[in-house]
Amino acid sequence: MMYALFLTVLFLAFSNGANDNFKGVATLFGSRTVDYRWALGWATVTTLGGSLASVFLAGELIQAFSGKGLVPDALVGNPSFLLAVGLGAAITVMLATVIGMPISTTHSLTGALVGAGLVANGWIHLGRLGESFFLPLAISPFLSFALTAVLYPAFRKARLAMGVEREMCVCLEEGAVESVQVQPDGTMLSTATGMAVTVGQQDWCEEQYRGHVMGFDAQRILDGFHFLSAGMVGFARGLNDTPKIVALMAVGVGLGFSLPLSMVFVGLAMAIGGLLSAKKVAATMSGQIVDMNHGQGFTANLVTAFLVMVASRFGVPVSTTHVSCGSLFGLGAVTGTGRWRMIRTILLAWVVTLPMAAFWAAGVAFFVY
Repeated sequence: MMYALFLTVLFLAFSNGANDNFKGVATLFGSRTVDYRWALGWATVTTLGGSLASVFLAGELIQAFSGKGLVPDALVGNPSFLLAVGLGAAITVMLATVIGMPISTTHSLTGALVGAGLVANGWIHLGRLGESFFLPLAISPFLSFALTAVLYPAFRKARLAMGVEREMCVCLEEGAVESVQVQPDGTMLSTATGMAVTVGQQDWCEEQYRGHVMGFDAQRILDGFHFLSAGMVGFARGLNDTPKIVALMAVGVGLGFSLPLSMVFVGLAMAIGGLLSAKKVAATMSGQIVDMNHGQGFTANLVTAFLVMVASRFGVPVSTTHVSCGSLFGLGAVTGTGRWRMIRTILLAWVVTLPMAAFWAAGVAFFVY
């Protein structure tokens, strides 16, 4: 049973990486700041860094997701109970990954704790469930939505006050761009020559920023901060999710694994999951929720990283998925480019996540108890 639980935890970590690793860098790829491989590589490195840092900074989340207080102490650390929780959450997250739907591992673990707890014990502590799990999960996307909706217009005003303007560019060849002006009828004229510019696909066009801040090129500064903010989200995600998964590895002590070593195993499995299976969720997060430029992507990442890091530090079980998607939803509302049909589909997937994870965990618990 101990070895089965160990493999289950690695499966959950792999599934988490596949569904979650790209969420921090989705804005880099969606705004065409970097290509898919660069974005994925940066996500992998920063998430792994957050996983390793969680050994020192996020220990309270291990206690939160051990089930202590939600189910009787006799179940906490019970290999059969933890196996049911891990498999229920892992199956749910992997199924969502296969169809490219970004869901919350935190939400899945919460549902799995409920399902396994009900089968193994017949009851759960509803007060603990609402206060410590549902409340943070419900509030966090609204908070990130609101912060993004407030910050982006503020950043836009500051940019205009510094004389930095947006311009539309068309890629002519690798490393070369041509500044254009989009006319009311949709045609584009070269800023330099006034000649009409024709392109084959709209996706080739991208917005850039023209101007200088303290003598430095505005676009280069923004790209640098955007890249750093994406790394902060990856780090925050590793910091937030690793302890939740490691909480299921309490039995790892019986296999000779220390807590730091358990976190290393989980971090590596998350990294591998992202490298091998992130493409479908990446496509959803990068291009199917909202059209974004460099500045908008930076704002969404900044909000996400801040909220997730604060929550991780104080042991609050928020979902990186809910926070990052909430930021993108906020962008869509402010800019008017939100793709609300996809947003509604994602929200529906979030509603289904908890009962689905509870169903799978309850099924596993039924057979192992």
